Amino acid sequence: MSKKNVYAFCNQKGGVGKTTTVINLGASLAVLGFRVLIVDMDPQGNATSGLGLDKNSIDNTAYDLLVNGFAFEDVCQKNVIKNVDIISSNSSLAGAEIEFIGFEEREFYLQRILKKIQDNYDFIFIDCPPSLGLLTINSLVAADRLMIPLQCEYYALEGLGQLLDTYNLIQERLNNDLEMYGVIMTMADFRTKLTDQVIKEVKNYFNEKVFSSIIPRSIKLSEAPGFGKPAIQYAPTSRGVFQYQLLAEELLERLGLSYSYLDDSKADALSKKAQAVSATGNMEG
Repeated sequence: MSKKNVYAFCNQKGGVGKTTTVINLGASLAVLGFRVLIVDMDPQGNATSGLGLDKNSIDNTAYDLLVNGFAFEDVCQKNVIKNVDIISSNSSLAGAEIEFIGFEEREFYLQRILKKIQDNYDFIFIDCPPSLGLLTINSLVAADRLMIPLQCEYYALEGLGQLLDTYNLIQERLNNDLEMYGVIMTMADFRTKLTDQVIKEVKNYFNEKVFSSIIPRSIKLSEAPGFGKPAIQYAPTSRGVFQYQLLAEELLERLGLSYSYLDDSKADALSKKAQAVSATGNMEG
């Protein structure tokens, strides 16, 4: 029996920290020694470029895997950072939406591919596009667990009804095993009352599905993709990295795995730094 280790990170709204979370949570798990595969299903290719690859010069991408029938081994970029592989993407993937229309059982292409290699990885993270088209449907059909990144802003819950309707439909008709596994709050600015209000509203709506680790707004998190690195390499002592480390620990705890990411002294120091930064409103960390 295959592991339940395929996670689709999905929100049809753009700019919610979805790709940032895929990269930095994946990198945090990789540092602990877990083998991680990132599948970039977004034609914008931000996960690809965020890991230091030139998306415009890559020959074999997710498009070739899905549409042209290339072998996984011929498309997968190995160890782009230690313990992290990636199926890259670029604008050519946008054409798959149209080409899929003529395919039989078009919703199951990614699922069939990942089932063959699923046991080679501890975690497979699918970065879905900001839409609910066939690429996202393929991702949700392939996934065991749905992760929803939500920004701590006024319209956080706007449009989620459509995503949840899509989830329910896919679970009912195409993937009975798909689990709504977690909600990750992102872009938190604790200088504002709005952030606390949004967090409370989301917790009231999703209850225990909401992860306790909340990702702050952070210049370092925003800068890191421009250098083609996860933040843990670009700014390893920043508070954004610290929160992704805590999120990794929390995910492992949910899975019944006990891994301590930080020794007590480092965790205490970074926790104090995060609290101080939140209190002063300094967004540099």
